[in-house]
Amino acid sequence: MEIIVARCAGLDVHKDTVMACVRRWGPAGQREQEVREFRTWASALRELRAWLVAEGVAQVAMEATGVYWRPVWAELEGVAGVELLLVNAHSVKKLPGRKTDVGDAAWLAQLLECGLLRGSFVPTPALARLRDLTRYRKKLIEDRSREILRVQKVLETAGIKLDSVVSDVMGKSARAMLAALVEGERDVEVMADMALRRLRPKIGELRLALEGRFSDHHALMLSMHLAHIDHLTAAIERLDAETDREIAPFAEAVRQVKTIPGIAERTAQVVIAEIGVDMARFPTAQHLASWAGLCPGNRESAGKRRPARTPFGSPALRAALCEAAWCASRTNNTYLGAQFRRFARRFGKNNQNKAIVAVAHTMLVMIWHLLANGSDYTELGADYFERRHDPGAQTRRLVAQLERLGHVVTLTPAA
Repeated sequence: MEIIVARCAGLDVHKDTVMACVRRWGPAGQREQEVREFRTWASALRELRAWLVAEGVAQVAMEATGVYWRPVWAELEGVAGVELLLVNAHSVKKLPGRKTDVGDAAWLAQLLECGLLRGSFVPTPALARLRDLTRYRKKLIEDRSREILRVQKVLETAGIKLDSVVSDVMGKSARAMLAALVEGERDVEVMADMALRRLRPKIGELRLALEGRFSDHHALMLSMHLAHIDHLTAAIERLDAETDREIAPFAEAVRQVKTIPGIAERTAQVVIAEIGVDMARFPTAQHLASWAGLCPGNRESAGKRRPARTPFGSPALRAALCEAAWCASRTNNTYLGAQFRRFARRFGKNNQNKAIVAVAHTMLVMIWHLLANGSDYTELGADYFERRHDPGAQTRRLVAQLERLGHVVTLTPAA
């Protein structure tokens, strides 16, 4: 194949070692390569950088192997005249044969010199910090939800049916009752009287629900669960404050994304943290949807199209947009709500998740256009699809369906 890059390097990155292969033109006009192994200490990575600079390397490619590539990328990122490419390991699978670290590095270099590699999206340091904050926040929220389930388990074990009466066992009234249980209070009259506002009419049910076999062991477990929940809540609030500080330079982009129905402040922050604000990195909205894993799957062979799952993409972005799609699906006067109901009829009641993924794909396409054009979302209306349809064609379709069911249809125009 034609050589596109005269001097390039392929890096096979591991936890403790980096195998580097430099390919260049030899004295006789043939391609030659040199392979060296480096440790991943900071001093060894500086030696790697000095060697690549001395070789006059123009491009360097490495696979996205967990987090091990990040120190190597950070060391080489500031080198003038060197283009870094982070490639998907799935796209550079080696041909069957002997699998070695030297072979992997050489294979990367050979693909790179022929121009067959395409770099992945690597966030800027500011976006990387935002990603760490938003992703860790989601993990802590999940941990807190699991801890709340453990609280309910302790109550059920002790015969306390509090969650059968209150909708949120972490609400203000319920939390006061749980604190009283931990402190040794067993009088159901006293605990039921802690109900506030809308729970006051349920005092009779609360007396029955709070009577159980709550022991000192249950009090110990419940106190530990509540303390852990408070700790997680404080950590989430700290993350929220830090996220608000880091997202400040992207406030306008967050505001534009929030104009889409179903997307709130935190979801918009996740979207910006995952894709950034420069849509030049994604040539079209379809490229962005493919990168996020929200485009339709493609599986065709011998002219036949078979069912296929959506491709693997960004789990954090996909989860955030699917949650936003569920919120948008519950709106009655929006284009996204109408689109969900349209997809739900097509896919059937048991396949609503497919409809949600389709709506999430639409929302991501909208986000690309908003950020690329610097504009706000314009609502198309819930009757958008009805305006586009031909009334005559829809009438003929419905008449044909009734006739297939054995009916004779006579149409009389309305006055």
